Amino acid sequence: MNDDETNWKRMQFKKNKVWLATDRDQKPVVKNGKVLIKYQLGQDYEYWVNPKNIKSIDSVEIETKKTKNKKSTENAPKKRKTKVKPKTESLDHTEYKDAICIYTDGASSGNPGPSGIGILLRFGEHEKEISKYIGMATNNIAELEAIRIGLLAIKDTERPVRIFTDSRYAYGVLTLGWKARKNQDLIKSIKNILLKIKDRKIIKIKGHAGHEGNERADFLATSAIKKTIDSQDKQ
Repeated sequence: MNDDETNWKRMQFKKNKVWLATDRDQKPVVKNGKVLIKYQLGQDYEYWVNPKNIKSIDSVEIETKKTKNKKSTENAPKKRKTKVKPKTESLDHTEYKDAICIYTDGASSGNPGPSGIGILLRFGEHEKEISKYIGMATNNIAELEAIRIGLLAIKDTERPVRIFTDSRYAYGVLTLGWKARKNQDLIKSIKNILLKIKDRKIIKIKGHAGHEGNERADFLATSAIKKTIDSQDKQ
């Protein structure tokens, strides 16, 4: 589908406001009996849903210009000369062979929008995956919640724990002393859990750079959103 020929019309899907793809004649774009929607213009994720679940809303807006997706900086502190920047570390798995490794990622289809978390826990040859839909949230909340749920899954707090995240925001507020204006309760909860683990470290890695654990966590997070949206559409 050519984005230049696509208009986006403000509609409602279930209880959420969405953008409906329409053609030049303002008719919904239909494929296999389903219509195309986005929760936010410019987002990475699009969904084909049953048209019976799409309803008009009082205010209708037409958007013909393609917009770029910008991640929210809602909680990032103002730039200061003394601000400590996150250091991205490379992954050498031999260094963590005796540690419980937690790879975490959060995804938001729109910011805020339907969100999911993905977690891969690994200790030696043992692995556990967590893929969970967390409802409407921001990307920052999803990233933090993935870390929180991953930590809660640890039963043995005596072992070394290494948490891997590609979130600059989560790493900053949890390790660099960044002051967050929002999500303070969630951040405090994570810090309290970390205190129960004797040997712990949060490691900032580069996202979508081929790190196997990080890629799997990303897949688990986005899959949680897609499965929920598909399930809602069938109701």
